[in-house]
Amino acid sequence: MSLNKLTTQGANNAALGQAGATLELADTAMTGSFVAIQFLTDTVFTTLTPENSQYIGSASGSGDNVGSTSFVAGMTIYGRWTAITLASGSIIAYHG
Repeated sequence: MSLNKLTTQGANNAALGQAGATLELADTAMTGSFVAIQFLTDTVFTTLTPENSQYIGSASGSGDNVGSTSFVAGMTIYGRWTAITLASGSIIAYHG
């Protein structure tokens, strides 16, 4: 979905994850457009691919590198990511 083709209200809704969410409990690779990640348990990523270098990710040269950083349960991060794979933990990834 391109935010440029939406009304102002539609773009605001999409940026807030109102396009749906995916519950991820395992190491299955997810692709798409994600705007927020809520951590249900302490979580480490195998892959966190940012849309561009403005956002944190798991590859050097792709924004701030989270590497083996553990994100604590209850935390939510916001940004734009195109691929997510967990090394451990569980999340809700919001589409947008």
